[in-house]
Amino acid sequence: MDEVRYDASKIQVLEGLEAVRKRPGMYIGSTGTRGLHHLVYEVVDNSVDEAMAGYCKEIYISINKDGSCTVKDDGRGIPADIHPQVKKPAIEVALTMLHAGGKFGSGGYKVSGGLHGVGVSVVNALSEWLEVKVDWEGNSYKQRYERGKPVTQLITLGQTDNHGTEITFKPDKEIFEDIEFDFNILSTRMKEMAFLNKGLKIVLEDKRSDVKEIYHYEGGIVSFVKYLNKSKEVLHDEPIFISATKDDAELEVALQYNDTYNETIFSFANNIDTHEGGTHLTGFKNAITRVLNDYARKHGILKENDRNLQGEDVREGLTAVISVRLTEPQFEGQTKTKLGNTEIRSFVENAVYEKLETFLEENPSTAKVILDKAMTASRAREAARKARELTRRKGALDSMQLPGKLADCTEKDPALCELYLVEGDSAGGSAKQGRDRRFQAILPLRGKILNVEKSRLDKILNSDEIKAMITAIGAGIGDDFDIKKVRYHKIVCMTDADVDGSHIRTLLLTFFYRYMPELIDNGYVYIAQPPLYRVEKGKFIKYVYSDRELEKVLNEIGHEADIQRYKGLGEMDPEQLWETTLNPETRTMLRVSLEDALVADEIFAILMGQDVEARREFIQKNAHLVKNLDI
Repeated sequence: MDEVRYDASKIQVLEGLEAVRKRPGMYIGSTGTRGLHHLVYEVVDNSVDEAMAGYCKEIYISINKDGSCTVKDDGRGIPADIHPQVKKPAIEVALTMLHAGGKFGSGGYKVSGGLHGVGVSVVNALSEWLEVKVDWEGNSYKQRYERGKPVTQLITLGQTDNHGTEITFKPDKEIFEDIEFDFNILSTRMKEMAFLNKGLKIVLEDKRSDVKEIYHYEGGIVSFVKYLNKSKEVLHDEPIFISATKDDAELEVALQYNDTYNETIFSFANNIDTHEGGTHLTGFKNAITRVLNDYARKHGILKENDRNLQGEDVREGLTAVISVRLTEPQFEGQTKTKLGNTEIRSFVENAVYEKLETFLEENPSTAKVILDKAMTASRAREAARKARELTRRKGALDSMQLPGKLADCTEKDPALCELYLVEGDSAGGSAKQGRDRRFQAILPLRGKILNVEKSRLDKILNSDEIKAMITAIGAGIGDDFDIKKVRYHKIVCMTDADVDGSHIRTLLLTFFYRYMPELIDNGYVYIAQPPLYRVEKGKFIKYVYSDRELEKVLNEIGHEADIQRYKGLGEMDPEQLWETTLNPETRTMLRVSLEDALVADEIFAILMGQDVEARREFIQKNAHLVKNLDI
């Protein structure tokens, strides 16, 4: 083999925005749905930064008929004068150079979300074309780019009394797997932005379907908490609101208790969803645990020999939004999902403790309701602890004592192992016979599992089906959960394609979301897709997964065919089950992911909670998206 010299000529230098097009995932996370919508967020973030600085009152976003997206604001407008260093108009600099923006200590912004400065230039690089129109200091300007490169000079259109920036871009189909924007995904994020920026008006329009929504909340995060609790029974009428300022940091907290057994806490730093938490969330949790224990001791609710309430006790049924704004946020990584500023922890902890202590003293009836809830949660936690110990002694939660009905696999490497949670003993029997026992384990589930949305952990741990799942998975539950101990890296919900099957699947997903969320975060949870029909005509045999696909197949082969409709998994023999649902070569499975925790929390609370009217309204509104939902 000829040896190829490795010299300077082999070193590739990517200039300007070429690096972004070469490695888009480094800048926007992925080239899938998440990355596509991230483009819109990057442009909107710039407009929101103008709003946080006090210059923007309204942001308009539209999905256009040609697949492009327009973001327009009434802020100051990107400056159009010549940049002193680069000798180009500042608009062109912002749109074509990485790490160029008014957010690096130059006095452009005090507080900003897009601190990496790659936002709008990355959008430009990954767009087939982009047009910017700016109204700045009495004049209108326009420029067009294609795949990140200017194809016109900055054109002066004339004088104007308006001010602001309008960017229209079309994502590049050479970069993205799919370039069609989803209105619902954008809607969730824009609604969130409007909640976090009190008084900011955000208009979102889809010109493809003539749908238009306006988000405008004068109540800010207080309105946010009310929205999160809208399908829940609240324990006190109004959310508790806390705000504080120190040096270059601002804090807003809104919290309200409801009668559920779960906590719903969202934390943000400079409008960025820090779903991995960070120092602001730690400070909040410390404060609320400390202040409720101190209040309970002071007022004799906790006696001298009583143990302190734990964090999980005081957060049961809590809905809270924590929003901090700071000049120099330190995020962990480009994804910005965890705040690292150490000084923020003590600032948040002290402010929340002080303000919440005052509120509790001034509102004893609300304080009593909250403490009653926490005390009940504490007793239930103790009962759950005893249930854990009892079941461990009996071997039910001990991975050395696997459940008797589990047909385990022989492979010991979790990365290669699959666990199928199968509805019913009949289908479980077929699955056990049809599987590849080297790496596929089968756990039959009898009937519908407990609805964990309406149950505390002590009751959950008394459910035989749930105990069997916890033991089979092997990683514990809730605060004891350890992702390193998971015995299977594919956990597959395999239910019938009918109303009952859909309900069981939702119950399973609710359980994982509430008590083993790390399984979903790590991509370990899947949904099996068994066929609805088997079509046979002569030697032609095809499994069909939807009515639409059946119609298409029948049109292709003629309607005189033998069609078998599978009402349930139990109707398939082991060979058919292997061929359609178990065989890695031929099966179809959906991986469960949490694109947005806010949406997931809302859906599970509505579908599995107490509010029947909210559930009916949700299903009617989303009838075109969901099928076989049990109301």
